[in-house]
Amino acid sequence: MDVLRITTSGSVDDGKSTLIGRLLYDTKSITQDKMEALQAASKRKGLDFTDLSLLTDGLIAEREQGITIDVAHIYFSTPNRKYIIADTPGHFEYTRNMVTGASTAQVSLILIDARKGIVEQTYRHFFIACMLRIPHLVVCINKMDLVEYDQARFNQIVEDFQALLKGSHYEDKEVKFIPISSLYGENVVTRTEKISWYNEQPLLEYLESITFDLNDRQHPARFPVQYVIRPKTDQHHDFRGFAGKIASGSFHVGKEIVSLPNGQRSRIKSIEKFDQQLDAAHAGESVVITLEDEIDISRGNLLVTPDSVPEGKKELQASICWMDQQKLTAGKTYLLQHGANRIKAKVQQLHHVVEVTSNRTEEKQEMGLNDIGRITLKTAQPVFADAYAENPANGTFILVDEFSNATVAVGFVE
Repeated sequence: MDVLRITTSGSVDDGKSTLIGRLLYDTKSITQDKMEALQAASKRKGLDFTDLSLLTDGLIAEREQGITIDVAHIYFSTPNRKYIIADTPGHFEYTRNMVTGASTAQVSLILIDARKGIVEQTYRHFFIACMLRIPHLVVCINKMDLVEYDQARFNQIVEDFQALLKGSHYEDKEVKFIPISSLYGENVVTRTEKISWYNEQPLLEYLESITFDLNDRQHPARFPVQYVIRPKTDQHHDFRGFAGKIASGSFHVGKEIVSLPNGQRSRIKSIEKFDQQLDAAHAGESVVITLEDEIDISRGNLLVTPDSVPEGKKELQASICWMDQQKLTAGKTYLLQHGANRIKAKVQQLHHVVEVTSNRTEEKQEMGLNDIGRITLKTAQPVFADAYAENPANGTFILVDEFSNATVAVGFVE
């Protein structure tokens, strides 16, 4: 059974948490004891209905304020597939949480309040979905009950949003627009007569129909070595394996590989997964690879195939989302972590900061918390990264403060 990863986003009070709660409720994914606790919590809040948003707003601060702060991951399933939903915050000050929560998503689900239409956070979340190149985009116009299920209002919001698509990553891709009321469960799992003018699939039915291929398998083969296995036992005293998770592409027994950064070559002797011997392994699988030759490989090395060796660069152009209270300025030095490899990097130039509501760039001398911009990095050693647009699994990195060890930015190689 395949897994569909979804990120939800939207402005404050657009109903993200309620929508997820409704999906869980209507797919019977809530246990009886949790349902009773939910009903009791709703009564304590003085509500005359069961507040399904409390299912995902797990932090005390979230429940007190009625907003989402942290990224909550919610799991549920249907007979057809499993789902993992990242419920990301709507507030501007939690943009960094939204970027990290959406980084592995296959579907971006943007909610819009039917009364308010497109607002600033809609632009921001759409921009992030474009930047992360999330394959599928679904726009849910929520709270249709508060505009008396007005078809004209729905059509107007669709028209406004379609204007954003021009020149974007989604211009030539299918974007689904669905009118819903998450509070009453209308058009979420089942159709409703109150939105009889909408003849297409309700939300869950559409999510069930989404098809996707494992794109990472089509990308160049990349295997970051995380650990070198050398058992100190008589039985396995000659064993030397390289453990890690295949980032992209495929590796096959008997095929030639190149180890970076030293460029040494060998052939794959075996691929092991737990106690299984595999003929091939693909993106997403954690395996141990052994080679026919004793070549110098250690943690942080990258195994690739000879037909797609990435260029090692000591100067990187990248888009980043800044995640630290301390502002970023040119000249600062950080640790750049790409896969298992961590090296020193200096911010050589800050090119611009993006004003996401207008998709315009502004030349600034510094980047603040939650800003998105473009920089040039100078690294102490070559980085064997792909452009994010060509191979997302090998095109991202994080910047780490070498003194506090805090993650200060996530970056996308251009």
